[in-house]
Amino acid sequence: MIEEGGRRGKTMAEKRQIFMEMRTQNFDTIRLSTYRTACKLRFVQKKCKLHLVDVWNMIEAFRDNGLNTLDHNTELSVSRLETIVSSIYFQLNKRLPTTHQINVQQSISLLLNFLLAAHESEGQGRLTVFSVKMMLAIMCSGKIVDKLRYIFSQISDSNGAMTVSRFDHFLRECLKLPSAVFEGPSFGYTEHSAQSCFPQQKKVMLNMFLDTIMDDSPPQCLVWLPLMHRIANVENVVHPVSCSYCRSESMVGFRYRCQQCFSYQLCQNCFWRGHASGNHSNQHQMKEHSSWKSPAKKFGRAISKSLGCVPSREPPHPMYPENPERPLDLSNIIPPRPAPKSMNDSAPPPAAGHTPMKRVQGIAAAQRMNEEHALIAAYVNKLQTTAGSPQTSPGRGSSRPIPMPVRSTGTTPTHTGYPPIHMPQDSLAGVGGDVQEAFAQGARRNLRNDLLVAADSITNTMSSLVKDCAERLIENPLFERAAFQLSVLKHRYMLEHRIYSLYLLSCTGTGQL
Repeated sequence: MIEEGGRRGKTMAEKRQIFMEMRTQNFDTIRLSTYRTACKLRFVQKKCKLHLVDVWNMIEAFRDNGLNTLDHNTELSVSRLETIVSSIYFQLNKRLPTTHQINVQQSISLLLNFLLAAHESEGQGRLTVFSVKMMLAIMCSGKIVDKLRYIFSQISDSNGAMTVSRFDHFLRECLKLPSAVFEGPSFGYTEHSAQSCFPQQKKVMLNMFLDTIMDDSPPQCLVWLPLMHRIANVENVVHPVSCSYCRSESMVGFRYRCQQCFSYQLCQNCFWRGHASGNHSNQHQMKEHSSWKSPAKKFGRAISKSLGCVPSREPPHPMYPENPERPLDLSNIIPPRPAPKSMNDSAPPPAAGHTPMKRVQGIAAAQRMNEEHALIAAYVNKLQTTAGSPQTSPGRGSSRPIPMPVRSTGTTPTHTGYPPIHMPQDSLAGVGGDVQEAFAQGARRNLRNDLLVAADSITNTMSSLVKDCAERLIENPLFERAAFQLSVLKHRYMLEHRIYSLYLLSCTGTGQL
């Protein structure tokens, strides 16, 4: 009983840790609830090291844990959630340099307890796949337009139109985050939240969804979301001017300039907390600046604007096609495979003008399957071409060996006393360029490093292909099988990379290298 009570007390202390540290930042002294909520969630994001996890890495983690195959309403246990969170941080440490590794166990504990606290903040409901996807997609790093595109792919139908019920479900889960940092009274969920975002639109497509959320005046219940990204973007911006209240020599972050008082500027800490001095009042209109422009640049821009040379304002996001992207036509790249003969081939043809329904459905299913197989083959071919493995181009029957680099055939004495390496020219056919160069004839090189570089090159190629496929998946769900195939190949190459490392270490110990 004493041990059980001790474990329970430790768990409660871990749950309160992140909130106790957040209180020491004095965020509650910020008078505007929007900035207060955004600052708190940004603090949680950095404390849990989620600012190091890109949205595309998060999507890949969802796929690695099989969440893409589960229904949105599938309930997740705490142990399953811990497995998902653990995989996110273990994969993160693989991408980080050895000098910047994070404390995985501490990050897992902080994020897991925060997600559970956010789930329990409403006091009801279940922890579902959709809830975990939405909260992690919002709290990770990355461009807001990429996050919103992924969110829209989860709440839209097959025609690319937003489903109101799914958007309402998204708001219900999304607004648990402000409630978790004690900002529920300002941004809690209500039954009218979804209607207030799109009051008069019967059909909401992707571009309209992005325009609404990323607008200068977004819906009130989500106004903290784009602000959290803006705060992250200006954390390292320095303004070489002094604050009119605290008299600091420079400002970091946002800079606020009064539109009524001459040359009156406040840093973000003073403005957020309502500080004022002299004739300035908190009721005056303030303009927010996220960058610094010298007086010379301002003067030049004023002249250009008067002459009409200033380009028009760029849209906040590119325009995306309204309808989901159709599968690529790869018939000119991948040759069609002959259909296997069966006993049905000898059956008499149906009467003219009459096609059995089962046959029509079978033909349609076969066409979809061929498109998916062609897409997978194209991506695998791209992978192999990058890795240097194929010897023939797709659709060609002839085979031709890869040209080898020309090197001197003479023996070159070395100070190590090892005899020169002689290898057949055709023994390295089908191997990447880095590995070929490592095994090529000539003076001895550091074979261990060369093999590790070649393996890293293959792994990086796989990561870029999986990311590219994830981007395409948002616009076309038919890429799911190709993305899965690439993910499997990526893990295979990462395993081979590890095997290379262990093999080289063993060879080094036995003196074979």
